[in-house]
Parts: sequence; structure tokens; C-alpha cells
Amino acid sequence: MPARLDRWGVTGPTPGQARGKNWRRVGPGLYVPVEVDPLTVDQRIVEAVAGTGGAATGWAALHWMGATWFGGLAGDGRTQLPVPIALGDRRQVRPRPGVHLSEDWLFDEDLITIDGVRVTVPERSVTYEVRRARGLPRAVRILDMAAFDDLVDLADLEAYVSRLVSRGGVRLLKQALPWAEENAWSPLEVDMRLEWLGTGLADALLCNRPLFDLSGRHLLTPDLFDPVAGVAGEYNGAVHDGVAPRRRDLDREELYRRLGIESVAMMSTDSRDVSRFVGRLHAAYRRAEDRGERSWTTDQPEWWVDTSRVSLRRALTPEQRARWLRRQRRSSYLT
Repeated sequence: MPARLDRWGVTGPTPGQARGKNWRRVGPGLYVPVEVDPLTVDQRIVEAVAGTGGAATGWAALHWMGATWFGGLAGDGRTQLPVPIALGDRRQVRPRPGVHLSEDWLFDEDLITIDGVRVTVPERSVTYEVRRARGLPRAVRILDMAAFDDLVDLADLEAYVSRLVSRGGVRLLKQALPWAEENAWSPLEVDMRLEWLGTGLADALLCNRPLFDLSGRHLLTPDLFDPVAGVAGEYNGAVHDGVAPRRRDLDREELYRRLGIESVAMMSTDSRDVSRFVGRLHAAYRRAEDRGERSWTTDQPEWWVDTSRVSLRRALTPEQRARWLRRQRRSSYLT
């Protein structure tokens, strides 16, 4: 944490030390040792908040609260995003590099402190990020990935949004909410779902819904599934190019065939030309028309623990989370 000057050098550098080469100034009267890396995400957030009287919001607050998919980088995976700081509507702070100051007014309960850093509550942080999103797909992705770590559930978020009046971007926020899901496991799954729904082939898709045989044995969990047509979708990122992942993919394809389910994959390269994925999707639906009696079900047996909603995941014990969310968490590293 940045420290203020201390004439005794106990809680911070002395004035003489601050003028030397061993301390770095990060704000008005605030210093950190020079060996502290200013480029790590957590340190960027700490230094951005220091001395502003405000709180981290948007992606920075979500990251500070443990969100997996909010790392402070732009879509190219390299460019650092400025740290958004919520000041409320009655503070004025001098701009500084790497920080975006927001003077939108805050509700009284919007501010909390976590591990010594002031942040806005998840609902405020998510809506801030969505209201500044470029387009509906990006807005939906933000909502889904905040739900991934159980930071917000859609019911609470809708109640919070109803209180936002005359704010910029609220229209986009309200458009995005009906498209959001609480059980998407990666941003690219969200993109695939939106592209799929955009074709009009399905009215709704199940996200990571487990499939069982008719005796209640778990078979597999597709990334996306249309239970009406019996069509499953899998997102195969670059990590699937390895020998072991490819062998698992082939085993899944064989299982889909035995179950009479048509599967279609979206590849990482399809983001540059989505028409390839759409073509495979239409072909899968045509083949699915000829399928016979189904040997699978989405009905969950008594022994299964449903984790498809944020409220259900929040109710799990630590031991249950370790067991039942293991595959969900692993997906964040494999996409």
C-alpha cells in the first residue's frame, strides 16, 4: 500500500528518503518502494485508488474481488486498460496516467472496503462496465463472466438496474440483461451462444447442462445444448490442438454419435470468419432431423447437485464447491 511521509521513517519514508532513489511517488504525498512492480494488476489498482478519496469500480473492482475473467487487459490481450475510479459527483481529483475518473453519483451502499482497498459493490462495478461496453455481445459477456465467479446474480442485478435513472449506457444494460446467463464458463462460450441464437435455429440454449442416460448416469456436459433438436455445441480453443485434448475431443464426438446427438464445434479461428461455424451448425440441424429415439435426458437424478445458478453455487459448502465446481473452474484455464 502507498505510504505517506513519516519523519521517523516508521510508517513511511522520511522526507529525505522520499527524495532518494529507493522510493517511488505514486500520488500526492504517497510513496512505495521502488522494488514494487507497478505493472502487476493488483498494484495498479492499489496505486490508482490511493489519494483519490474514491473507490475502484468496473473491471478493477471485480478483479480485486477475485473475478477470473477481468484482468485489466484490452481485447488484444496486451494493452492495459486504465483503472476506473468512482469518485461520486462531489469530488474533483486531478487526472493521472493509467486512471479513468468517474464522477457518476453513487448510492450510499455502493462503497465497501476489501483487504484495505475501497471498491464499489459488484452490482455497481458490473453495471459500470456494461454501460461503457461497445455493443451488445461485449455487454452480455461482461454480465456472464461476473456471474461465473458468483459475484452477481441476475435477479439482484435487475433490481439494481431499476434504480439507475438517466445514466449513460443504461439502455444497453437493459438490452443485455435478457440475453445473460449464469452458467457460462468462458467468454468465448458466450460469443458462440450469441452467434448460435442469432441464426434463429434455436429459441434457447442450455449452458453447461449435464446429460444423463436413462438410468441416471452422468454422460457428459456440453458447452451449449439445444434439447429440442438434440444438437450440442463445443468451443475448441487453441489448447485443444494438443494430442491429449484432441483424443478427449474424439472420445466426446464418438459418445455424441452413440447417443444420437449431433455435435458442432466452434474453433478459435472461427472468430475471424463466423460463417464457417454457422454453416456447420445448419448442417448439424439437418442431420438431427433424422435421429430416432433418445437415450439421454437433461433431468437430473437425486444424487446430482445442481450448480447452474449463482444462488445455488453460493449455497454450497467449501467442500461441495471443490467437488462440484471443479470442472467449471478448470474450464477457465483450458479455453
